[in-house]
Parts: sequence; C-alpha cells; structure tokens
Amino acid sequence: MSFLKVQNIQHTYFTKDSRTTALSDISLTVEEGEFVSILGPSGCGKTTLLSIISSLIKPTQGTVLLENKPVSTANNDIGYMLQQDYLFPWKTIEENILLGLKLSKQLTEKNKSAALNLLQQMGLSDVEKQLPKQLSGGMRQRVALVRTLATEPKLLMLDEPFSALDYQTKLKLEDLVSQTLDEFGKTAILVTHDIGEAIAMSDRVYLLSSRPGRIHKTFEMPEELKTLSPFNSRNHEAYPSLFQTIWKELESLEQGNG
Repeated sequence: MSFLKVQNIQHTYFTKDSRTTALSDISLTVEEGEFVSILGPSGCGKTTLLSIISSLIKPTQGTVLLENKPVSTANNDIGYMLQQDYLFPWKTIEENILLGLKLSKQLTEKNKSAALNLLQQMGLSDVEKQLPKQLSGGMRQRVALVRTLATEPKLLMLDEPFSALDYQTKLKLEDLVSQTLDEFGKTAILVTHDIGEAIAMSDRVYLLSSRPGRIHKTFEMPEELKTLSPFNSRNHEAYPSLFQTIWKELESLEQGNG
C-alpha cells in the first residue's frame, strides 16, 4: 500500500463561455519518506495538481488517497510551503511559528518548546521576538518551514519555495530543507521550474506535458545522487547527463513536439 496514491486525476476549469482541461489521466504514487518533484512547461497544471493532492481543489475526476484514506479527511496532515513566506508582518517570529498549532488547537508547552527548538536547529537563535521585516528573505523562508513543520504534517507540499531567493541562499536552503526532512522522515512533493533543483533534491521526478498536463516521463534518480546533499549532488559526475536528458525532454514539450 502506497503512502500517497493519485489515481486517474482529470481536472477541467469551466467558465460561462469555455472549458479548459488542465490535467488529464494523472496517476502516481509516493512512498513514505520519499521526496518527489513535478516539472513541466509553464501552464501545464503543476500547481493545480499540488492543490488537488492537498485537497484545496476537488478534481473533476479521480481520487487521491493518503494512507489509504481520501485526502479530504486528512486534517492537519498536509503542510504547505510557498514561494512567498506569508508571515504576518505585525506578529513576532515566535507568534508566526506557533500560529498553525494555535489554529489547529495543538498548542501545548511541549509543542511550543519543540517549535522553538526547531527554530534554533535552523540557525535562527534569538530571533523569536523580532518581526519578519528584521529578517532576510532566506531567514523568513526558514521561519516558514518551521511554522509548517511545527504542526507535524505527514506530507509536505513545496510550491517553488526557493524561487524568490538569490542563488547562494537558495542552494543553502535546499541543503537545509533536504536535511531537515530526512531527519524527520517527512514525505514531500516539490513543484519547481528548476531542473537542477529537482534532480538535486528528489528521489524521483515527474515531467508533465503541456496542457492538458499528463505524465510525459518519470525519471528515477540514481542511488549515488540520492545519498548526497543537494549541493554535492550538483557536483557529481552523474548530474550533467541527467540534466541534459531532462532539459531536452522539457524543451521538446515547450516546442510542442512532446
């Protein structure tokens, strides 16, 4: 039994005058503790798929099961990390990271202590009483990750969480997020435009075709890359040829040949 099972997903957006099929016949599985990425041309429905998996959108057709139960029943089991950190500017860092626990009525002294401890593990000591505007973009994204992990979700949805950061910060954060998810044994799905990021962070990469989005190809990452940190996997000899292979496939899709 797979941890996450996406079965025959189809999704169509209707307006008064038109219908647009965003996704067609998508089926995939993710095992517990795996990190998978979804790549594809712009407008291929990557974020729509993420929204369906997290039950923010009900698909036109198909089912999503988390631990063999409909994902719509998964209360607090799914955490989201987005391109924007969405920290409340008038709340302190401590108030921001405890917000999810408060809203889900899970705020106890033990959970509060664990969240503050995680903040320290992320290299963010002595920032609890500061406001978000006092932190850099990379620091705010680390705070957003702590807030997401504080509620102990079983599945993490990462929607281009590093794309607004400068390259050096992005590389450091990829390593930190990867290491943290490994330590906590978390399962994650990343939507990204960045082929290198997908290769460096993932166990498996799903490449979607142009609209309607279908699974065009699945790439299993070699074991020698899976065992390395994202930064080190970018420097491995297996990385360039894999990058070129996925690049060519993506390019053919964007030119309408896929």
